[in-house]
Amino acid sequence: MIRGGRTYVSSPPAFSNDAKRLLVCSGNAVSIFSTATGLPITSLNGHTALVTTVIVAPATSQASKILCYCWTASLDGTVRYWDFSVPELIKTIDIKFPIFSMVIPSILSQSAEINEKPAKLFAYLSVEATKELENQSKALRGQIRKCNLTDSRLLGGVILAETNKPEFISISACGKYFGIQIKRKIHVWRVPSADSERTMAKKITLHHTKNVTVMAFHPTQRILAAGDVTGRILIWRGYGNRTFAIGDGLLSGRSMNNEEERPGVRGGDDADSCTTWHWHPAEVNTLSFSLDGAYLYSGGKEGVLVVWQLDTGKKKFLPRIGSPLLYFTDSPDPSLSSISCADNQIHLLKMPSMEILKSISGIKLPSTFPEIYEGLCSGVAFDPNAGVVALRTENYCIQLYSLFDDREISEVQICERNHQPGDEITVVVTSVALSLDGSMMSTAEVKLAEEGIGGLVSLKFWALGSDKRNFSLSTIVYEPHRDAGISSIAFHPTRCMAVSSSYGGDFKIWVCNNGIQRRDQVPTSSRWTCHAVASYKKRPMTAATFSYDGSVLAVAAETVITLWDPEKNVLVAVIGETLTPIVSLSFVGKSEYLVSTSWESKPQLSVWSLSKLSMSWSYRLHVEAISSAADLSSFAVLVFLPESSKRDESNETTFGGRDGAILIFNAADPVPIATWLVNKAKGGSLAFLQVNQSSVEENVVDGKPLRSLLAYVNGEHEYILFDPHGKEAKELGTIRQDGVANLEEAGKFGYASIYGELPEFNPKRVQTSAVAPFVQSGKPWDTIFSGSSHNLPPLTKLCSAILESLLEKRTTVAE
Repeated sequence: MIRGGRTYVSSPPAFSNDAKRLLVCSGNAVSIFSTATGLPITSLNGHTALVTTVIVAPATSQASKILCYCWTASLDGTVRYWDFSVPELIKTIDIKFPIFSMVIPSILSQSAEINEKPAKLFAYLSVEATKELENQSKALRGQIRKCNLTDSRLLGGVILAETNKPEFISISACGKYFGIQIKRKIHVWRVPSADSERTMAKKITLHHTKNVTVMAFHPTQRILAAGDVTGRILIWRGYGNRTFAIGDGLLSGRSMNNEEERPGVRGGDDADSCTTWHWHPAEVNTLSFSLDGAYLYSGGKEGVLVVWQLDTGKKKFLPRIGSPLLYFTDSPDPSLSSISCADNQIHLLKMPSMEILKSISGIKLPSTFPEIYEGLCSGVAFDPNAGVVALRTENYCIQLYSLFDDREISEVQICERNHQPGDEITVVVTSVALSLDGSMMSTAEVKLAEEGIGGLVSLKFWALGSDKRNFSLSTIVYEPHRDAGISSIAFHPTRCMAVSSSYGGDFKIWVCNNGIQRRDQVPTSSRWTCHAVASYKKRPMTAATFSYDGSVLAVAAETVITLWDPEKNVLVAVIGETLTPIVSLSFVGKSEYLVSTSWESKPQLSVWSLSKLSMSWSYRLHVEAISSAADLSSFAVLVFLPESSKRDESNETTFGGRDGAILIFNAADPVPIATWLVNKAKGGSLAFLQVNQSSVEENVVDGKPLRSLLAYVNGEHEYILFDPHGKEAKELGTIRQDGVANLEEAGKFGYASIYGELPEFNPKRVQTSAVAPFVQSGKPWDTIFSGSSHNLPPLTKLCSAILESLLEKRTTVAE
């Protein structure tokens, strides 16, 4: 079982004391990467919810062995102490409140081996208050609490502040000051020199005219920097020189959000001076002082790292990063730093030149489009043999990501764009498709019209290079279907042939070099040309796919399915009809079945028999994705549950708050083989991947026969791979005779970050309410005229059915 796609930029990372490792909060775990290679080394697993903080303790040695310790905090309400050189969990402290941020002021002055030191270690936590707290105002969910890490307990009654929501805590490098920003105010606490349970941190408040987004403390002096929503940076010098007092929120429960607004701005603050710098065009996301305090690093939505000289205000830049900046992290090595970006990448920088040495690239988040292009077609394609997924990204690129290795392979720039992120969207990559062997890729893009002028549709074909990593552009076709949009692209399974269908009422078959070359024969100068054009009654062609051997091409003409001979471009048959336009088609392996899905007001999942040219069965389900096993007669669908089902009290225990389900069917049987409830199903994808057992299991002899793993990529690009028919599925739950799989124990196998708990899903009860199956009756004369004319059987069968009906009626009358 393999899981991945976790975010690496939900919280700031931390360097080890020797700067050779980078500890990154990644979902429910902490991933440890080598700073020399950028590759993962190991991970700290144990938390059951998102890890929000990782703090590296000072290094210690024991018997010539360097011991590396760290503290982590999580939304699961626990603080954990680790030896990450092993790795090994040493200590767990249950706070019982979700922890959004944590700082340990005295950790720099104390040894990491806290049990050998008489002085106690204290942490300050930003937690979310729960119903267990007495006299808790419903509007105040955030609290700043104090925790005794040595004695493993939260100090009762010690609340430094109450806020509307949990806030991020910033701390100075020396550990003397920490603070939070709330709207237009900055609250700063001074940690007592002899911190104990009885000593209380004292607080001052600084004010601003705009909402503050981020703050940073100078490592050695009383200098504080803050960025706001307009892009300005304010520098307070000499804060707290006159007054540090016990804060209003301390031990009183008074909300900081309701403090009285002060007239004027900054003039009455307890600071010697305040300086303003302005370069960023939008809000500032990150601020950090250099280790010596001579420079200030800032970054924001424009994707540029700015280095300010503190004394003079002069600046230099690292431009064209291509994504908004979130965090800047210094390492103990002055020549190494890191920046975390919103596209789920962490760049390791060589300082002071700011050269990018290595990049840790996670799977990128889904791209956003204008509303008219939402759901136009799938933005995810799979190479089932290599376990690679191709995804559309925000910067007009296609990211190729290895699901087995959980890392980026390469990125293909589909069209040129400005390097500054956040620009107005002018181009939409609407579709991506990969050939079965992964050697070819096709993309479709739409250049948006400006005031009704200048719209352009492009179809591009790409060839995989000799390095088996990067794609190069082979052919570009402008307006392949006149001015109509492309609804789908599909590759022939064995030949250099592809089909593109269009909302304009036609589809085109494309070939590369006459379509006779195989994978190892495609030249680098290959060119694609149009082989054939076809249409059906001028209807929009909404989906297309090839059969397993490529002998049949199925194209959906709105609500009917047309079957074609792709070589001769001859219409073979027409089957249908569905209630709403078909959005996807898939042949079920080598079987005689074809699956279609429809959306809009009356969604439908339909299974068609090609031997009978009629519908076998159907469900009224909104299907987000569908995938068929290549060598089996089964298929899997990702179903998005309607809001009415999730709000139904009778379904509360069944659905458990989940918004989707994965169902596996045998094409000939409408009862699911297995079912799993999932979260974030909207925009998700499914695929059966062909892999060798030795590639996913240890101690397995090479040469084992191939098997299928099911890959589920959810709407936020988290994913999991497992064998739905093998040992793993049986360990997750018992598959009963009624075809229902109970996966309630899946959380301990790592499903929790994607699914949460996976309760039982009963398809029989749903069939009686939200699902309307269609199965041919044993008495065909009862339903023979109830469907579409495309479903009528041949004339010979029609006559025999009518005669049987008449004979049955006469027998009844005679009796």
